[in-house]
Amino acid sequence: MPSQKPGFRSAKNYGPQTRDGFIHRSWMKSEGLPSSVFDGRPVIGICNTWSELTPCNAHLRDISEFVKRGVWEAGGLPLEFPAMSLGETQMRPTAMLFRNLLAMEVEESIRGNPIDAVVLLGGCDKTTPGQLMGAASVDLPTMVVSSGPMLNGKFRGQDIGSGTDVWKFSESVRAGEMELKDFMSAESGMSRSAGTCMTMGSASTFASIVEAMGLSLSYNATIPAVDSRRRALAHETGRTIVDLARRDVRLSKILTREAFENAIRVIAAIGGSTNAVLHLLAVAGRLGVKLDLIDFDRLSSEIPLIVDLQPSGHFLMEDFHYAGGLPAAMKELAPWLALDGLTVSGRTHREVIAEAECFNRDVIRTVANPVRATAGIWVLKGNLCPDGAIMKPSAAADSLYRHRGTAVVFESIEDFKARVDDPELDVDENSILVLKGCGPKGYPGMPEVGNMPLPRKLLARGVKDMVRISDARMSGTAFGSVILHVSPEAEAGGPLAIVRNGDEIAFDGPARKLDLLISDAEMAKRLAEWNRTRAAPKYGRGYYKLYYDHVLQADRGCDLDFLVGGSGDVVDRESH
Repeated sequence: MPSQKPGFRSAKNYGPQTRDGFIHRSWMKSEGLPSSVFDGRPVIGICNTWSELTPCNAHLRDISEFVKRGVWEAGGLPLEFPAMSLGETQMRPTAMLFRNLLAMEVEESIRGNPIDAVVLLGGCDKTTPGQLMGAASVDLPTMVVSSGPMLNGKFRGQDIGSGTDVWKFSESVRAGEMELKDFMSAESGMSRSAGTCMTMGSASTFASIVEAMGLSLSYNATIPAVDSRRRALAHETGRTIVDLARRDVRLSKILTREAFENAIRVIAAIGGSTNAVLHLLAVAGRLGVKLDLIDFDRLSSEIPLIVDLQPSGHFLMEDFHYAGGLPAAMKELAPWLALDGLTVSGRTHREVIAEAECFNRDVIRTVANPVRATAGIWVLKGNLCPDGAIMKPSAAADSLYRHRGTAVVFESIEDFKARVDDPELDVDENSILVLKGCGPKGYPGMPEVGNMPLPRKLLARGVKDMVRISDARMSGTAFGSVILHVSPEAEAGGPLAIVRNGDEIAFDGPARKLDLLISDAEMAKRLAEWNRTRAAPKYGRGYYKLYYDHVLQADRGCDLDFLVGGSGDVVDRESH
């Protein structure tokens, strides 16, 4: 019979020689576990978002087995548990609606179960952020193993990128430049293996963030999903998390303010997704780390784009890995990074990047020879976005960094789809497309529809980009002169709600300004009228209602207001 050993929280369940200890051990022994595993060793939870409905994560059952090998080898007890899987390409109305639900599930699964540390297995866009938010609120020792990017897409002898080339091919079909049969034939070559988008989309961005913040082992961001080295990384993660549990190195010891600053600067250098803004704000809120929207602009404004990946460049994630991966990119950024903070490996970033090498300067450029000098995230302010809006300049046309035009307004995504290709639509290349009703409350969930397709009649005339404004998000794989996350959103009564067809809008990216060119009096009059006639909320039950009633706006990360902060890991009451 085991004796109680203090130190690990799991000992409260598995240590006592009492009725409760009997219950906890006996039921676990039904899984074939011998008495010897309840000897006071650390219990490692493996939080797995595997699902066949999430192709990005479809191999995570296999990856989990390698984490378990490492845990066993290091003298821990691995216990896998499932968490809601959020497939960005499959879920309706949008996976972002359920990120906070996943975070709630992960938080309570970690808190309620007798585990001493946790490994998060995720990949598809919202799974890792949701998992990390939940884990941050409990604050146990934590590591991440990402799904990894899928193999490069192939079409007619060329590499093609998931998402990015979908948008390009689709616009080419609408413009009459590509035949539908060719578009359809590209479909099978786009996604050739398990794993996340192999462009620098939201999944690869957040995997890079995890590595840049010190929550994963080196090359977590870039090793292809089906490469045997990802299994080896999973194995080594299992060994490492046992050591972290024994030393009680909690998540908050890794995710310091300096770690968030490193992440923001890395996002700029790699051309990362705008979705990272929402997720980092939400994670910081869980930990009590002060992080504001303006920090994304302030911290990234001097950082050039040095990684030449789609959608801001040309190459794909496989190429990035073979070129030297994130450590090689971070080595170039060293003057801007905090390099002496703790990482889960036990080494500092300074020690990690000292060993890094670049093997392809076409993919990972030097700071002196960047892909683009202008990168990062622009945070805009003005009377159209009192609480902010964002833009990714590395994905936009330089010629549209400053623009003044008349608004072509769509009240909803359905309205947009119904009218955008109408030959009678009053639009030209100088117009500004404005989409409402796609914010956190308005959709609900804030979908990736901000990169609105251009009107067909303009595509036919060779127009390739326009200024587009919305309270929506866009995929990290997307591109264009797209202004996103307008806050407050239209559904919350923000000024976006009262923009009318023909209104003039002035955008000045270098000055970080976005203004609706009407008087203050006219603004107040329109907002008062909108509030008098606004529709009642559409949702009366279930998670949709909970989300609508409590979701924060984009400038605060779209978490639920009652989830900000932490719950801790202590649960005093017994189950019997």
